[in-house]
Amino acid sequence: MTTTDPTRLLGRTLQRDRHALPLYQQLYQRLRDAILSGQLPPGARLPASRVLAADLSTSRGTVEQAYSQLLAEGYLASRASAGTVVNPHLDTARLRMRLKLPSSPAQPAPPAHAAAASNEPLPFQLGLPALDAFPRKLWSRLAGHHARSLPAAGLLPPDPAGYAPLRQAISHHLALFRGIGCSADQVFITGGFQGALGLIAQVLLQTGDPVWMEDPGFFRASAALKLAGAVPTPVPVDEDGLRVADGIRLCPDARLVYCTPSHHSPLGVTLTLPRRLELLAWAAQAQAWIVEDDYDGEFRYNGPPLPALQSLDAAGRVLYAGSFSKTLFPGLRLGYLVVPAALRARFAEAADAFSPAPSILDQATCADFMRQGHFARHIKRMRQLYAERRAALAAALQHECGDRLRLDDHAVGLQLVGWLAEHEDDRVIAARLRTQGLAGQGLSHFSLGGTTPPALLFGFANVPVDAAPELARRVREALQSG
Repeated sequence: MTTTDPTRLLGRTLQRDRHALPLYQQLYQRLRDAILSGQLPPGARLPASRVLAADLSTSRGTVEQAYSQLLAEGYLASRASAGTVVNPHLDTARLRMRLKLPSSPAQPAPPAHAAAASNEPLPFQLGLPALDAFPRKLWSRLAGHHARSLPAAGLLPPDPAGYAPLRQAISHHLALFRGIGCSADQVFITGGFQGALGLIAQVLLQTGDPVWMEDPGFFRASAALKLAGAVPTPVPVDEDGLRVADGIRLCPDARLVYCTPSHHSPLGVTLTLPRRLELLAWAAQAQAWIVEDDYDGEFRYNGPPLPALQSLDAAGRVLYAGSFSKTLFPGLRLGYLVVPAALRARFAEAADAFSPAPSILDQATCADFMRQGHFARHIKRMRQLYAERRAALAAALQHECGDRLRLDDHAVGLQLVGWLAEHEDDRVIAARLRTQGLAGQGLSHFSLGGTTPPALLFGFANVPVDAAPELARRVREALQSG
């Protein structure tokens, strides 16, 4: 059985108990290690102190103190226009030798070439971010720049693993905000989450392989794995997340596990630390793979986002799949997959054969959006906006429908769960909502292997605060019309 380093149990969060180092020293060490390992290479831009402070739920002074120490020691440099960056002249290889540190993770190989629905969404539609709050002018300016300045080399076939600057930017973001330590050559750019799952199926699954699926769970993932020839086994979910012991009992020889540990889809629960360790220990022992779908783990409203399950993975069994569908917009169809270092070559071969990477223009635009600091600022703004919209819709639904709906209290993600009385049929009520021009979804739609208690799912990201009372009234009318 694989043992887990205690320092990894907390991912990359700051420890706040009385025996821990001061917060600024913890942050200093975290950034210094990322610089020395090469994960934050010379010239990489760091988030503004207020952005990083908000994400870590600490004071701006703590971040500035850590930055100041790194500036004084020469690890960082201050640039008037670019903000704070890793010192471009830093010789990290020599520093590692002097400090007797192990070599940095392999840096990405250079690309094979030199450069290398029109309808308005319905209220409560699931899976949509706040499209009305997306900075379209900024995005258009960045996209226009790349369209106008596309070099001749940009017309050649691109690196099938993805645009190198975007892979590097994703690696930096994951190191700072999701607790994931990976080199950019472990990152593969895909056509959304489905592209990542398809690549996983091509590399790791054979016809007839058994897999665990959360129940209730994301039906599109289940359908995709079935089409790939896998045999899903529904595994129950409770308030602590995936019931690992039930999975072992129901299907002990599973080849792969699909799960949403940071924010279960659709119930919103979080996979607890004991369950995470139990799942990782079993996967290491059984030589099974875990697909971590972190579809909206950035959006947590009580404290900072939780570290990813991958941050605890000492045995290299977790494949981390992310997407820009919830953080930017779903029409982008841009996702990414972080694979264990031992699988890098196999995935590179599959990527070369199936070319999953989307348009180079979209990748280059997204890379600039991240590298120039717009992405971190956008996430910070959206987290505040979604907290306000969630609270407004919850209050309105409670006022109008409190006798028919019991709302959950999971302050995470982009949707609310409203539990119905046991005798009600959520599919019938969801159909009534559609007659009201609303898009609420029944929980039974997510059931994979059995029955679930009746509930309705409401996406709130596209519901402005002032629209919540009227929409809640229409929900009450749909509930009462049966």
